Amino acid sequence: MLPYSGSVSLVSSFLFPPLQFVPPPNRSDWLCVVTPSVRRVTRSSDWSKSRRFPTGLAHSPAEDSLKMAASLRCFLRSGKKAVSALGQREFHRSAPAAAQVTVRDALNQAMDEELERDERVFLLGEEVAQYDGAYKVSRGLWKKYGDKRIIDTPISEMGFAGIAVGAAMAGLRPICEFMTFNFSMQAIDQVINSAAKTCYMSAGLQAVPIVFRGPNGASAGVAAQHSQCFAAWYAHCPGLKVVSPWNSEDAKGLLKSSIRDDNPVVFLENELLYGVPFEMSEEAQSKDFTIPIGKAKVERAGSHITLVSHSRYVGHCLDAAAVLAKEGIECEVINLRTIRPMDVESIEASVMKTNHLVTVEGGWPQFGVGAEICARIMEGNDPVLASVKRLSSRRGRLINTSVISCTSCN
Repeated sequence: MLPYSGSVSLVSSFLFPPLQFVPPPNRSDWLCVVTPSVRRVTRSSDWSKSRRFPTGLAHSPAEDSLKMAASLRCFLRSGKKAVSALGQREFHRSAPAAAQVTVRDALNQAMDEELERDERVFLLGEEVAQYDGAYKVSRGLWKKYGDKRIIDTPISEMGFAGIAVGAAMAGLRPICEFMTFNFSMQAIDQVINSAAKTCYMSAGLQAVPIVFRGPNGASAGVAAQHSQCFAAWYAHCPGLKVVSPWNSEDAKGLLKSSIRDDNPVVFLENELLYGVPFEMSEEAQSKDFTIPIGKAKVERAGSHITLVSHSRYVGHCLDAAAVLAKEGIECEVINLRTIRPMDVESIEASVMKTNHLVTVEGGWPQFGVGAEICARIMEGNDPVLASVKRLSSRRGRLINTSVISCTSCN
C-alpha cells in the first residue's frame, strides 16, 4: 500500500503509470487500483483487508478517465475517514504474537549465541561449514565465524571425534556433529573410552566439555541402517549426559546448557522435527535462556494416567491425550528432556497421583529407556502402580511390548 501524506500527495502519486483507477460498480466507498497484472481492491475504511481479482476487463481511454475521476472524488470524500482509521489502528502498539521457530532454527540460534559468547566454542563435522550442514542446522555460521570456528571434516567419524575429544581435554569446547547418530558407531571408542571414561574415572578432575550432536532415531525412507535410537545405548555408559529435546525451546535451552557443561554430552535430535515450528516465548528467545539438564517438564497436567516420553514421541503423547480427554480420561504428559541423569522424582510424583504409567519411546523394547523407567518406579519404596505399560519401536512403528501389573494400590 502506498504511504499517505495528505490527500493531494496521495492522489498525485496514484496518477503515475502504470496505475489506473476503476471504481467497482455500486460501491462508492471502495478505492480500486488496477495494475497490468492484477486488480487490487482496498476499502478506504479498512486498509488491512484486501482482495485480488484477475484482470481481463477492457476499458476505453475515455471510460478510464471518467472512472478515474469518479474514483478520485470518492477517495477525496472519504480521505479524512481513511486517515483517522489509520491513526486508530496503531499497529505498532499491538501485542506481538508468540514467535513460531522451527527446531532447526532454535538449534542454530543456540550455537550462534554460544559461539559469540565463548571463543573456545567451535563446531566441526561433515559439511557443517560451506554447505551449511546436511540438515542446514549450521546455516550461516561459517560465513560469520570463519574456518577456524566452523570446520569441515573428512568422512571419518573416528578421526574428527578424536580431534574433538582432544580439543576438549586441552580446554576448548567443541561441538561435534554426526550426520546421523547411526554413524557415531564409527566413533564409539572415542565417545565412550576417551570422553566418557576420562571424566568419570578422574572423578571430574579432567573435564571433557564436548557436545556430540546430530539426528537420532527413525526418519522417513532411510531404512534400518539409519533408523535406530541410541538413547538407551549412551545412557547406559557412566560419564555421559544424554539429552533428547522435543520442541524448539527444548532444543535451544538444552543445547546451550550442554555446551556450557564440563561433562561430555550426547545431544540426540530428531530429523523429522527439524522443520517443525513451535511457539517460543520471549524468555526463550533471549541470549541468557537455558534449560537445566536433568529436569523433566510436565507438558500437560492430568489425574488418570501418566504418559512419559522424549523427543518426537512427546507430540504423539499430547495428541493421544487430546483424544482421550474427549472420553473423560485426563492424561498427564511428561517430557523427559534428559535421559541421563533421569528425573525419576517428577515421574514418581505424577504416578503417585495417577496410579497408572505408560512409557513411549522410539527405541527398541529390550533394555530401553521405558524399561529403565518401569524398573525405577517398581523398585520404589511405595507400591504406587495399578499398571505399567511400555510402548516402543519396531521397524519405525510404536508397539505395545510388555505389561507389568501391580494392584496393591487399587
